[in-house]
Amino acid sequence: MDRPAAVSKITVPLILERKLRGEKISCLTAYDYPTARLVEEAGLDVALVGDSVAQVVLGYDSTIPVTLEEMLHHTRAVRRGLRRALLVADLPYGSFHVGEKETLLAALRLVKEGGAEAVKLEGGQKRAALIRRLVEAEIPVMAHIGLTPQSLNRLGGYTAQGRTVSAANELLADAQAVEDAGAFAVVLEAMPRELALQMTRRLKIPTIGIGAGPDCDGQVLVFHDLVGLSFGPRAKFVRPYADLRGAALQALKQFKTDVEHGAYPTDGESYHWSPSVREQFESDAVRKV
Repeated sequence: MDRPAAVSKITVPLILERKLRGEKISCLTAYDYPTARLVEEAGLDVALVGDSVAQVVLGYDSTIPVTLEEMLHHTRAVRRGLRRALLVADLPYGSFHVGEKETLLAALRLVKEGGAEAVKLEGGQKRAALIRRLVEAEIPVMAHIGLTPQSLNRLGGYTAQGRTVSAANELLADAQAVEDAGAFAVVLEAMPRELALQMTRRLKIPTIGIGAGPDCDGQVLVFHDLVGLSFGPRAKFVRPYADLRGAALQALKQFKTDVEHGAYPTDGESYHWSPSVREQFESDAVRKV
């Protein structure tokens, strides 16, 4: 009987090769063991422990409050569920703003303690020196430009970037800067398709789009958005491939109804004595009477 072909481990060099071969890269966020297992079993290339865990799992109103310790907790859980996919972890807000030493220590913890194989860092030209330092320390870096959620207070909201010529040129400079600094890929978030296409054509490293149109080398979405488990407004670029929220809510309501009407559990969902134990118990009961 033929054995199934072995599936190659996704590595940073392999992600770079994907662009050269014109093969698209699939990426999805994962925050715990079950979502990691689903990402793995679906054969996706990259599992990103995004700081979006702050909103979709921990209930914060933005990504800013999530801590390095919380990111480590979730990265460890995802690590346990992966074998093939490349594991990338976000450096949370505040972990790379003080200096190179603090940034390096935070990244080292995500790799050494969390099991990440790369880290993601928001920002373009102003983060180039940090990216270069991490790469020198042999920590692969995925960059992130365009709409950077950690810059919420400066941007004033979650709005698309690069819509003017000057803003587009600034983002093009950001893209080139992170490539020159050694990033192995760059996330392009919430920008015009035309601008993302220009970046994808100019850069040697893969572009991973999220709200940046179909011309990027790959795409990433938040797990909860993709499966319909979100509770807030849906971004324009989100395509829900399932309605798990609706299915789960219906299941919970049905459980409540069954419990209240005595329909759960049934006799078939209950454990039973063996006939010998039942007979012994009943005989003992009779003798005691």
